[in-house]
Parts: sequence; structure tokens; C-alpha cells
Amino acid sequence: MTELLDTSSAIRPGEELDTARLEAYLESQIPGAHGPLVIEQFPSGFSNLTYLLRLGARELVLRRPPFGSKVKSAHDMGREFRVLSALHGHYPAPKPLLLCDDLDVIGAQFYVMERIQGVILRKSQPEGFAMPPAEVRACCRSFVEKLAELHALDYQRLGLADLRKEGSYVQRQVHGWIKRYNGSQTDDIPMIEQTARWLEANYPQDAGAVIVHNDYKFDNLILDADDTSKIIGVLDWEMCT
Repeated sequence: MTELLDTSSAIRPGEELDTARLEAYLESQIPGAHGPLVIEQFPSGFSNLTYLLRLGARELVLRRPPFGSKVKSAHDMGREFRVLSALHGHYPAPKPLLLCDDLDVIGAQFYVMERIQGVILRKSQPEGFAMPPAEVRACCRSFVEKLAELHALDYQRLGLADLRKEGSYVQRQVHGWIKRYNGSQTDDIPMIEQTARWLEANYPQDAGAVIVHNDYKFDNLILDADDTSKIIGVLDWEMCT
């Protein structure tokens, strides 16, 4: 399935990076790195933006916040970089290489990681793509097993204990989503109001804590091109908690 490897494409208008400045910065920060630098963009992802960097013979991936965003908590590159640094070596998270807080380089905080090359099952599949039922079943089993592996990690031993906030996680979710619903409500839907009241009165108490990816889905997973039942990378950790 090497012909189905995930590919990048031209950068969307308005989301270009300063190639010359970025090339100079990378060469100064990554040992042995030499240009020329060619930048493309991965097609999915409009929250944090993801770029493919071809730096000489080396392929890297850059993540940055969307252009114009002022909501730092929603696009905290430092937090995402730290999560990857803790998980890499214990889970198939990409290896982070550097975090840049210098806004003069590309106008925003960003980080760079190694590229994991493989197959990503996106909404629209390439022409000729097909998976027999047995392969689909094996892939879905791996999907569940890899999520269970994440939940089995000792987040305290990995140094991620401070991601856990005081108080009830479930309570925060219930109250938070009710608040977001009320803040964007356009119609009166009695069943939603009843459901909200029921959830507030009946949410269970927390029974423990595990690392949660919060956006775990097939188009955030990289599959081995030679064995699609094998997950070799998990991407997009911006909402991890």
C-alpha cells in the first residue's frame, strides 16, 4: 500500500511561512540540518496547522496555531510539545525535536517533530483504495487496543500529573457543554433541557484518571503501509488531558 502513503500538497493561500527565515532557524537549531527548505501543507487540520518540511534530504513536520488566533490556551504549542516529549518512547507519538517561542521566525510559536510516514484513513480515500473485511476488522481491533494502551500508561510516572485539574472531570464536562449549548442556542428544544437537568443530577463521580487524547479517530492515526492493522503513529495531541 505504499502508493497510499499520506501526502502533502500546496500551502493554502494566506497560510504561507517565511521559508528563508525558517530555513536559517532550523539549520541553527538542528544538528546536521542543511537546506534547501521546501514547505508543503497537510490537507486536513484547520485548528492547529500542519506543514511538511523537506530540509535537504530530511522530512520534518511543523505545527503552529492558525493565523489570527489570539486564544493561546486553545493552541498552546508548548503544552502539545511537552505531551509528545513525555509520550514518545512509551507510545507511538511522534518524536518532538524543538519548540520555538521566537515570534520573529514565522510570526507564531511552533514546534517541529520527526515525520512518521504511513497510511492515514481520511474522509476521502485515494482512487483504487480497498480493504477486505478481515483487514478492516484487524484495523478496528488495533484502533481499540491502541486506545486502551494509552489509558493504561502511568501518567504520573511520565511526568504529566499536572495535566489533571482539581475537582471532577465529569462535572466539568457536563457543566461546560451545557454552558456552550446555552451560549449558542438558536431554538427551544425541550428534550435537550430535560437531558441537561438529568445529567446535572446524575453524573457519576470520578473513579480515577487516565491520559485522554480527546480527538482519537482514524484520520489522526498513521497505519503501517505494509500492515494496516499496525498503528505506528498517533497525531494531533492538542486536546490531550
